[in-house]
Amino acid sequence: MSQDQLGDLSGFSMLELFRMEADSQTHILTDGLLALERRAGDAGAIEAMMRAAHSIKGAAAIVGLQVVVQLAHGMEDAFVAAQHGRLKLTPERVDVLLSGVDLIVQVSRLDDASAEGWLAANGGQIKQTLSAIEGIAELPELPALPPLPSSPATAATGPAAAPASGTGSSLPPDILAALAGEMQAELAGEAANVAPETSEAAPATPRASAAAPAKAAQNFDRLLSLASESRINAHQMHPFIGALQRFKRNQSNLFAAVEQLHEAISRSGDPGLMEKSLLALQKTQPLKQFVLEHMADMEAYERRLLAVSQGMVDEVLALRMRPFRDGIHAFPRMVRDLARSLGKEAQLVIEGEETLVDRDILAKIESPLNHMLRNALDHGMEGPYERLDAGKPAMGTIRMEARHRAGMLSIEISDDGRGVDLEKIRQSVVQRKMASPAMAAALSGGELLEFLFLPAFSLKEKANELSGRGVGLDIVHETIRQQNGTVRLESEPGRGFRALITLPLTQSIVRALVITIQGEAYAIPIVKVESVLRVPQAAIHTLENKQFFELKGEHLGLVSAAQVLELGSTEASGDDLPVVVIGRGKQSYALVVDAIRGEQSLAVQAIDPIFGKMRDISAAALLDDGEPVLILDVPDLLLSIDKLLHEGSLQQLAQSQLAERRRVKRILVVDDSLTVREMERKLLLGRGFEVDVAIDGIDGWNVVRSGEYDLVITDVDMPRMDGIELVTLIKKDLHLHKLPVMIVSYKDRQEDRARGLSAGADYYLTKGSFHDETLLDAVADLIGDARL
Repeated sequence: MSQDQLGDLSGFSMLELFRMEADSQTHILTDGLLALERRAGDAGAIEAMMRAAHSIKGAAAIVGLQVVVQLAHGMEDAFVAAQHGRLKLTPERVDVLLSGVDLIVQVSRLDDASAEGWLAANGGQIKQTLSAIEGIAELPELPALPPLPSSPATAATGPAAAPASGTGSSLPPDILAALAGEMQAELAGEAANVAPETSEAAPATPRASAAAPAKAAQNFDRLLSLASESRINAHQMHPFIGALQRFKRNQSNLFAAVEQLHEAISRSGDPGLMEKSLLALQKTQPLKQFVLEHMADMEAYERRLLAVSQGMVDEVLALRMRPFRDGIHAFPRMVRDLARSLGKEAQLVIEGEETLVDRDILAKIESPLNHMLRNALDHGMEGPYERLDAGKPAMGTIRMEARHRAGMLSIEISDDGRGVDLEKIRQSVVQRKMASPAMAAALSGGELLEFLFLPAFSLKEKANELSGRGVGLDIVHETIRQQNGTVRLESEPGRGFRALITLPLTQSIVRALVITIQGEAYAIPIVKVESVLRVPQAAIHTLENKQFFELKGEHLGLVSAAQVLELGSTEASGDDLPVVVIGRGKQSYALVVDAIRGEQSLAVQAIDPIFGKMRDISAAALLDDGEPVLILDVPDLLLSIDKLLHEGSLQQLAQSQLAERRRVKRILVVDDSLTVREMERKLLLGRGFEVDVAIDGIDGWNVVRSGEYDLVITDVDMPRMDGIELVTLIKKDLHLHKLPVMIVSYKDRQEDRARGLSAGADYYLTKGSFHDETLLDAVADLIGDARL
């Protein structure tokens, strides 16, 4: 390979070149040691590690790093011995070699100014590591696992119950605390720099100025913006060509008219007119040919322009993509070391390492994935004796698989551990008073697992360095959600646990549903859209001043998108309402919009930081026709809808239309006497009214809030709630206070009449004094005829 192909390295110092080589070769050493630990006698892995150690030794000698020369030489000797069968690389010996790899990494990251001081300060640790590598053949090998205990009770007190420090691991005692500190720092979004082999932090790797990555990001954003504008310009050719097509049709009609005129003149026999019409006809021919030829050219140009502009966008996006392995290369080592520190045996198997992911998404999900693995080790993975007792291999396996599926990035993390105790979650939910015992008992397994995403929800009875401190799956869930992704948990007790994460392939281009609200275009990421449909107004019901319709057997609340975004009120028109369903489970709502435009791929443009975080808005973009569009933040929308619900200020969307369609007035009769109810109902039906009945005040209050009535007729003396209380509730209700109410009572006492009218009744009639016409006349006085 030529120097040009490798790139110009002349600007780098020898120490920088050594640092690059050490970084690459130590990855080979780490991967090889982990592979060899799983597959003893892997000749290919040993050969690769021998070459890596030899390369590091030679490079270190050139830059004068004798410590690294000695470390690499000792490791090379160990690999040669292993290759010839003189040395078995047990987990304890792999620990020693990995500590040597860590030390090489630390030394390679030193700069000239700090190297001497750091080497002097850590001389003891360096000497100890060198001695351990030189005497690696003398390191005692732990015996094989003894026979299984005779009962689970004895197993609990056997070797498997020994503290982690008794596993023979050569890791420093404070490694577990360091790992836990790193986890919490990562999950909190802080920059944790934990030194694996010494309590004194090594100097940070010399890096380019922080302005360089920022400038590169700005350049990418600008490049993507230009590419997307090019695509928009290409799309704008389409309406122009459409206009030319219409011009061609009009021109064809004009040419046809000229031909008809020429034929008419020919029949007239006037030589002068015939000559002029023939001349006009001849001049139309080149015009017709010109339009035909150039229309074909324009259409071909449009196709080329669209292809080139889309190719530019694709190439710019490709610059952002990185293999999945770039974000998770340290995970196998982390799993192996942490498992040993916990007295367990576990390996991480990764599939789909070459799957391409947006570099920003890859960087942001590294901590959540890290935590999921730690969670699997600490909570789910059993000790070796417990696994053998359950008929499993002593070594547990965690699998991480990444793939593209349906245009999304799908990451699956699964383990073959004990799974999650669903009954323990159920008990914790009741103890924390998150649900009543009856409600908790009715929860499904999937619903119970959702509780693990709540802040500070832990099944650990006692906190340790890794668990029970309130830093848990809630932060994992929030981080995934911020990337427009979803995470779903599954568990099979005794068999294992699985987490399914779905993310966009990139945040730079988003597939979105474009809608119209109050005449303006808005977009919702398609991954946040549950369904799109049109709801007939006849299917809309009202309950407790909230409107809903039934979808797949569930009641789904209707919310005006214009009201949520504070764009004014919406007057629903037409027989059907265009609706977009967002949210999941019980937090699902149907957003009523003006129109559904369709799906588009949008190049996301960040909103200028000067505006801060805009409520309900996440970003902006340009549609294919160049129209600006705001991309809605669905989690924010759900919070805004909840706020409106709690305030009780949701707009009634279909009320006026339902009233217009209804031509017959409705009356609610509330009485505990079956005879009286039926008599009043028949009288009113005979006059043409629609009549519903309720058996007491409570029933009447529930019914009157769920429908639209023109009048309520109620008795006074009723069980559970009397008529006076019912009148009082109706007249105090924000939406019902104008509803006319008539009291019909056997009692003709002045105090009862006064109480009823004082409560707000519009009419008081005694049953002992009324006959058919009296009741009907009173109804007519209040609401008029049955027909609107």
